[in-house]
Amino acid sequence: MTARGYSPDGRDAVTRPQGAYAAPVSDGALEATLTIPGSKSLTNRELVLAAIADGPSTLHRPLHSDDSARMVEGLRALGVGIEEVEGDSPFGPDLHVTPALPLRGGSTVDSGQAGTVMRFIAPLAGLADGEVTVTAHESALHRPMGAMIKALRDLGLDIDDGGHWALPFRVHGHGHIRGGEIDIDASASSQFVSGLLLAAPRFDVGLRLRHVGDRLPSVPHIDMTIECLARRGVLVERAGHGEWIVPAGPVRAKDIAIEPDLSNAAPFLAAAMIAGGHVTVTGWPPHSTQPGAQLTEILAHMGGRVSRRAGALTVSAGRAIHGVDLDLSAVSELTPTLVGLAAYADGPSTFRGVAHIRGHETDRLAALAENIRAVGGEAEELPDGIRVFPRPLTGGPWKAFHDHRMATTGALVGLRTPGVVVDDIGTTAKTLPEFVQLWGRLVHGGAPA
Repeated sequence: MTARGYSPDGRDAVTRPQGAYAAPVSDGALEATLTIPGSKSLTNRELVLAAIADGPSTLHRPLHSDDSARMVEGLRALGVGIEEVEGDSPFGPDLHVTPALPLRGGSTVDSGQAGTVMRFIAPLAGLADGEVTVTAHESALHRPMGAMIKALRDLGLDIDDGGHWALPFRVHGHGHIRGGEIDIDASASSQFVSGLLLAAPRFDVGLRLRHVGDRLPSVPHIDMTIECLARRGVLVERAGHGEWIVPAGPVRAKDIAIEPDLSNAAPFLAAAMIAGGHVTVTGWPPHSTQPGAQLTEILAHMGGRVSRRAGALTVSAGRAIHGVDLDLSAVSELTPTLVGLAAYADGPSTFRGVAHIRGHETDRLAALAENIRAVGGEAEELPDGIRVFPRPLTGGPWKAFHDHRMATTGALVGLRTPGVVVDDIGTTAKTLPEFVQLWGRLVHGGAPA
């Protein structure tokens, strides 16, 4: 089975493989320069804000992937106009968004596997003038949603979840949400906070939101949300640790250029440290709230040589990959790539602060441990993380578990160990449909897309 996507060379649609993928082994030091498509996190945040803005907006160089397509389809179901227009990205057209308030009820939003869609659309559904059903792919129905359902009920929304505190559920919208003060336990996902902050300017009296859990993962993603709001004239006040105040008011229409997805760049940059040589990613922003921006420090700490020049980031192999002990609570989406890197380190590595990734597309800690063992390595699950003990790897099956980052990590491990077969490389289409083409360019050498 195949699926279609945009070609990295901008000419023809590419066929992106589905099913088993024999990870290519590098036959020498890498020498590649790559361009990575737009950030999923930024694309979906900007789509939401454009949908409730005070006029039309255009997103330049957005991501075109399964996750972003789900957001586009969900917003269209709510009456938002989203049109593809010609742009300068090699990965697909720009998006012109015409807002619609009140949003349209009598619709169903299928989130697929996209956490940003299920958690960002849910508050918007309260702004619709009728019933909105929010659902997801069967493999994603387990993802935490109880905290969001409770928060929306605290805001006065009528939600029918069948008593399960999970997807699917129906929101009975009345065209507006009063807003006010609420508490939320966002320990399972920072997306609960971001989803509420994004919709809050359109609440009647705004929102004062307090996080009451014992930990708050992925804080850079909340910073990203606040920065996106600020670009559109909504200034969020940080009233204290884990407390935010969003004033009611307009969301400015604005044309926005989307940064490359720095977390999607992670396996490509890590590849240089595993296979030798160097890999350059173009268009690296000088400042970014994306968690992937911290790769520069993390990869250097693990033994890579990192340099920036003329808007590009280059990672080169050092003398060795170092074992590390790192708290990844702020950058948990990098965990799979770093585990793959740690399998080739000069000593054990411990990655902590990531218990919440058990509730991502799959239980990522269990899946990583199982996969590392399946190719001859050793890994131990911890209550809040994972420990990796480097061993000579032998190859073998690598399960994707419906998880795009699990699939890319399998390709990374296979770069140095023959015989690694990823069972479903098509899962990479969730955030990077062009992964196989870009990975081939990496292994065989290539110029920027």
